[in-house]
Amino acid sequence: MSEFEKKIAEYKSKIKSSSKIEEIDLLRSEVFGKNGIINLEFKKLVELPLEEKKSFAANLNKIKQELQDIYKTKSTEILDKDIIEKVEKEKIDITLPEKEFKIGKVHPVSQVIDEISCIFSEIGFSVEEGPDVENEYNNFTALNTPENHPAKDMHDTFYLDKDMKTMLRTHTSPVQVRTMLKGKPPFKIIAPGRTYRSDSDQTHTPMFHQLEGLHIDKGINMGHLKGCLNYFIKEFFEVNKIKMRFRPSHFPFTEPSAEVDIGYRMENNKIIIGEGDKWLEILGCGMVHPNVLKNCKVDSKKFQGFAFGIGIDRLAMLKYGINDLRSFFECDYRWLNHYGFDPLDVPTNYRGLSR
Repeated sequence: MSEFEKKIAEYKSKIKSSSKIEEIDLLRSEVFGKNGIINLEFKKLVELPLEEKKSFAANLNKIKQELQDIYKTKSTEILDKDIIEKVEKEKIDITLPEKEFKIGKVHPVSQVIDEISCIFSEIGFSVEEGPDVENEYNNFTALNTPENHPAKDMHDTFYLDKDMKTMLRTHTSPVQVRTMLKGKPPFKIIAPGRTYRSDSDQTHTPMFHQLEGLHIDKGINMGHLKGCLNYFIKEFFEVNKIKMRFRPSHFPFTEPSAEVDIGYRMENNKIIIGEGDKWLEILGCGMVHPNVLKNCKVDSKKFQGFAFGIGIDRLAMLKYGINDLRSFFECDYRWLNHYGFDPLDVPTNYRGLSR
């Protein structure tokens, strides 16, 4: 038996005899890690003659698969055992009275949706909603999205069928399509809600919240869009002045398209929104593309308008100093107790939006 085979047999024995998940995770790292024994053995392929490489690699892959199966079986066994023990220890007598009473808090995302709805309602916008599960036409085609657009890739979109005709909506823009198809202009709506994309890190999650704004009427132009956003940003961040700039961009559903930046400065390691020598991207917008109006049965020769999309979670992070987007969805009561809002603290323009 070679030295490598002895080590493999030793690791197999150690994994099988382990009783804690931390132990087998450490063993797994020693075996499959960057400098683990499997990778070190694979590096020997370079030195072998061509005729020996195939059998050597096949044997090594077989050993690797065996170890992975043993690890998977053992880890499942340990986790199942831990769950059973935990359930047995944490039995609760539900007939006993509550010992500690806690007042619930409103989640920052719910609070921000209420704040935004309050602001836009003051200037005549109504709130529309739509389903989380959408069809391909409303989510992409009606919004002038080309067939080969990257957003349609399976790495970006959660499809619910093999034909890729049904999906979890990637934005709340389908709500504007549904609104226009079921009614007649003018339209002046906002559409807050959940959206889904295959992405996850400190500033992205697979499920997040977005708000779509739409205003369609006769004679609407970019000046109206700028005035609307200027009003919204000042009201939301509760500042008297706002430094704002429009940068040319591209979205399939608007033409021209722009991304909006707002000025800010750093003060005591905090972002102060309003004025300053730094810029922060906050939303995307533009004039609704004539093709979108045609797809929604709106006469593009008589009517035109603007649309904008805002990340609600991002606004909440900026306004209330939350650093990690993932914490929004971890259901940690301590976090919610710190960042949450009093249930009776309903946002209103006349007495201030936030606490």
